[in-house]
Amino acid sequence: MRDRPTIPPAQERWDSRMETPLTVTALVYLAAYAVRVLGHHLPDAVKDLCLALTLTAWAIFLVDYVVRVRLSGLGLLRFVRHHFLDTMVLILPLLRPLRIVSVYDRVQRRRDKPRLTLYARVMTYAGMTAGLLGFAGALTVYHFEYGAPGASIRTFGDSVWWACATLATVGYGDMTPVTPMGRVTAVGIMGCGVALLGAVTGSFSSWLIQAFTREDEREDGRRPPGDFPGAS
Repeated sequence: MRDRPTIPPAQERWDSRMETPLTVTALVYLAAYAVRVLGHHLPDAVKDLCLALTLTAWAIFLVDYVVRVRLSGLGLLRFVRHHFLDTMVLILPLLRPLRIVSVYDRVQRRRDKPRLTLYARVMTYAGMTAGLLGFAGALTVYHFEYGAPGASIRTFGDSVWWACATLATVGYGDMTPVTPMGRVTAVGIMGCGVALLGAVTGSFSSWLIQAFTREDEREDGRRPPGDFPGAS
């Protein structure tokens, strides 16, 4: 199995500089999309402004993607192959919270030198990602289910309840999408729920193991040589 290509220093510097601006842009995109979906009775001028904001945000994501492709030196096809998640995020900006997978991958790569602060970051980011994904999924499902014939999800509150149950992999079945896009969104949320749950439980288990290991090492260091529990 081939190792992933090393990230060039220029791309690392670009990613570091763009992390905060892209996060703000993603929040603007999500807020503008939410206003357009929920603001049924808003003036057309406000809806047009929200549409302009969403398109501008997507354009920024596109520019960032193109710059990263050039800085990587891999070419478009190899970059897409090695950065499939980034490509999906570009196509569907509402999936941007899925970048948590990259953070979890960094944790797995540092097993030999675990950092408890990194584990804590993964759990925190996973919680935030679950909230953002749930909100984005609820918006998407409500957008396509609202007014659809035979739909059981009629209000945004219903959509939020459905998204929470689906993201937690509970699936009560009291509300189900009936439109094709609603069902595709449901499949995506189910997969994300399983992935996030695995990331959180795996990181928490690793954190506990490291904490217990360090405690045992401290206790062993305090014992005199040859002094073992149960020795007479």
